[in-house]
Amino acid sequence: MNTQNTPVHIRLWHHEFWLLVVANLLLTMAVYMLLPVLPQWLIHTQNFTPQQTGLAMGAYAAGLYLLGPQCSWLVQRYRRNMVCIWAIVALALDLLLLLYLDEQRCQFVDPWLIILHRTALGAAFGLAQMVLSSTLIIDTCESHHRTEANYSASWFARFALSLGPLAGLIAYHVLDFSHLVLIAAGTALMAAILIHRVDFPFRTPDETVRPVSLDRFLLPSGSVLYANLLLVTIALGMVLALPLQPMFYGLMMGGFMLALLAQRFVFRDAELKSEVVSGLILLLAALTVLAAYPQSPMAPLLLGLATGIVSARFLLFFVKLSRHCQRGTSQSTFFLCWETGVALGLAVGYACCYRQPHLLLYIALALTATALAMYHLFTHQWFMRHKSR
Repeated sequence: MNTQNTPVHIRLWHHEFWLLVVANLLLTMAVYMLLPVLPQWLIHTQNFTPQQTGLAMGAYAAGLYLLGPQCSWLVQRYRRNMVCIWAIVALALDLLLLLYLDEQRCQFVDPWLIILHRTALGAAFGLAQMVLSSTLIIDTCESHHRTEANYSASWFARFALSLGPLAGLIAYHVLDFSHLVLIAAGTALMAAILIHRVDFPFRTPDETVRPVSLDRFLLPSGSVLYANLLLVTIALGMVLALPLQPMFYGLMMGGFMLALLAQRFVFRDAELKSEVVSGLILLLAALTVLAAYPQSPMAPLLLGLATGIVSARFLLFFVKLSRHCQRGTSQSTFFLCWETGVALGLAVGYACCYRQPHLLLYIALALTATALAMYHLFTHQWFMRHKSR
């Protein structure tokens, strides 16, 4: 029987690893803080149409891929921690552009300027996260701890999906948009400070690395996993396009906690296929409850539980699909798939389904059902034939 096999290594949690995973949490929170607020600011303050807003939110996905092909060359040519830190600084400066635009109250912002801002944000965040997940976190761990390191670090970024919007909505309601931008930029810089506190010894550059490559960027052999997970994350992004309250994100965090417990106790010795199938069924249930009873606390709990189960297992699938020298590339591929799907879901949610929550949820249900059928009928068998570990 193929069972779950997520190892737990207590020695993994040393001081440097803690600094990096908390930096990962803060960096992701800084980006997600604006996720529920920025579209409303664009529509209600800047008079953007829903289509312009959707295009701006989707432009972030394009930015994610701009600097990825240069990632491997950059970490070989320059100190790898400084590449990450300077990318975070660029991200913080890009966020502060919104502070300037918000103060130009007598003028409406050109939509192309916001699209450029979102593209640059995706590029900076993409480079920072790819270096952090594919290089820095791995470099602080011994080889037999690295799967658990990848797994644990990804959970800290996953928590930001609820903590970031929750903090952003509270800051926006208590203060205002300008202060929210300052908090987000400050959170990103705190992540850079934590990374700077970790000592990474100088490593002689590999002269054979090409300026453009797929190393630490994209894993072509994971295209089937990428496509299957993308359907799920688009559905998730469409849900996040709804006008959700802070309590929703708080309960979603509770669902993430339940997912951790489920992986530790429920799926510990279960058949390998059961985890993704169960998670996708729970996601269908969450979307159904959300469509029928929008105020039910069960919807965000089920959403967090389902998302946590499915995403954690797909991450390990990407790791096991890669060869030894491709572990970092598998991490970047998972990250790109996750962020691309959420961005595309937000884009579709605002551009096509604004003020039509039921239509949006029906499309999300269809995507999730397709993802479940694809995994059950094809992806799992394909993975079992092609895995390397």
